[in-house]
Amino acid sequence: MAAQIIDGKAIAARVREEVAREVAQLTERTGYKPGLATVLVGEDPASAVYVAGKQRACGEVGMTPFDVRLPGDASFEDVARALTELNQDPAVSGVLLQLPLPAHLDGQALTAIIDPAKDVDGLTAINAGKLCLGEEGLRPCTPAGVMELLASVDAQLQGAEAVVVGRSNLFGKPMAQLLLAANATVTVCHSRTRDLASVCARAEVLICAVGRPRLITREFIKPAAIVIDVGMNRLAEGLVGDVDFQAANEIASAVTPVPGGVGPMTIAFLLRNTLQAARWQGKDYQ
Repeated sequence: MAAQIIDGKAIAARVREEVAREVAQLTERTGYKPGLATVLVGEDPASAVYVAGKQRACGEVGMTPFDVRLPGDASFEDVARALTELNQDPAVSGVLLQLPLPAHLDGQALTAIIDPAKDVDGLTAINAGKLCLGEEGLRPCTPAGVMELLASVDAQLQGAEAVVVGRSNLFGKPMAQLLLAANATVTVCHSRTRDLASVCARAEVLICAVGRPRLITREFIKPAAIVIDVGMNRLAEGLVGDVDFQAANEIASAVTPVPGGVGPMTIAFLLRNTLQAARWQGKDYQ
């Protein structure tokens, strides 16, 4: 029996509709329209496409987009100044620094300049610390989106064995923290993990985000597992994930496709974070 295909496009569309409705209600009640600022340094084509999508999505849900562009040779001080100005602008609810940055810039140090209350990527030390401590805060968008995908198939996370392949600050580590908060038993794998296939094969929930096309093959997948593929790899044949989709479709109980699975959730939760940031900044007054 084939696995259930988790339709990230449909779930993301529902989230965006909810955000649009709540933004309209907030604006009608208070006169304030949440705003999202994206900061793009240089002219990386992929980054430009991502930023354009985020800007367009803002307008579609009734938020104000702020599109800040800096040249590829901008100095650390130039970028820091732009971020500081956005931190101080009351019209801006959320600030996102598009990564990766040009090689001469320190992305982690620049991200740290963003006001944690406007850190809609959830990457500042303050928000990462709040996540680890289980305190209220802005969560990284893609891991939060994955939790929504798991909820859509009624994943029973309490006590379940979950394996996250990848330990990045952007995804793997916060994903593990969110799963722990849901009372799953979590293993994080990485490039030094011994016998990766046998570790993955224990997982009732298997999540992969390493950027290696079709790394996860049949022997990595436990029968009836839920498989979430966060990978996005461009090959001559098109986009493929980190999971061998054909194998997962035959073995798993549910699986995300690439494209159309996790990808759409990232922008949906970026919008949700921006709305939440506006509320926590006191904009949703009566």
